[in-house]
Amino acid sequence: MCGKGKRATILSGIRLDNKIVLITGANTGIGKETTRDLARRGALVIMACRDVEKGEAAAKEIIEETGNSLLIVKRLDLADTKSIREFAQQVHEEYQQLHILINNAGVMMCPYSKTADGFELQFGVNHLGHFLLTYLLIDLIKQSAPSRIINVSSTAHKMGSIQFDDLNSEKSYNSVKAYAQSKLANIMFTTELAQKLKGTGVVAFSLHPGVVRTNLARHLNPAARFGLAVLRPFTKSPSTGAETSIYCAVANGLEEETGQYFRDSELAASSPASHDDEKSKRLWDVSCQMLEIDWQWEQL
Repeated sequence: MCGKGKRATILSGIRLDNKIVLITGANTGIGKETTRDLARRGALVIMACRDVEKGEAAAKEIIEETGNSLLIVKRLDLADTKSIREFAQQVHEEYQQLHILINNAGVMMCPYSKTADGFELQFGVNHLGHFLLTYLLIDLIKQSAPSRIINVSSTAHKMGSIQFDDLNSEKSYNSVKAYAQSKLANIMFTTELAQKLKGTGVVAFSLHPGVVRTNLARHLNPAARFGLAVLRPFTKSPSTGAETSIYCAVANGLEEETGQYFRDSELAASSPASHDDEKSKRLWDVSCQMLEIDWQWEQL
């Protein structure tokens, strides 16, 4: 395990001056702590937040602490493809580069509901929303190479499988299985994306941040909440939970690890299901169909 002291030594002194970073879900939890660290390194951070008011409050706090005023809050609702497209258009109009994209936002084990476009909420936000966002920004990322795409997954992916016959959980719904499916999709998207981006100077990583004390747990049932409370001494604070995201964003020498999965700032083993190349390619194609986009190999 890469201890905090070792990690701090590896990352110490790495600056991001003149670099542009985009973080989804940047106003709370590990997204906020990732923003805080990268702002301290001098980056211009685009904070993509569903709640702009909370985003502005987080930005004000971080600016006062770090002295970096280059924090830009923009509204992004990953449960609405119209919002994603409008957001991406704004980014294109205002910036000519994007060096680091951190797909961090997510929902977890919530009651059954659908996005504005009719997707099951967890699959729609955690996977499809970030898939579409990455598609819409990939040209900026490519022209900014060397650049990085980081997808925040979870160890919960090991409980997941891709239900191609029921991706929107319309036949049956289990909040834990739906969450696990979306987190498995994050990893499969990362591995396929990394393959397609070889030779472009863009690398992609997925990661498990740890069991972090954030408001993602707000939808858990009473029994699960009790279990989480019992485990609290073994869980991570948001700042500790952000460490692997930060590591993947800034650590030197990771280019050869593109497509890999990280945990505790080190390479880790993801589930056998996440290494199914045929299903990863199928998931890519099905995601494009669901989003009505044509994201071909040669376009990358």
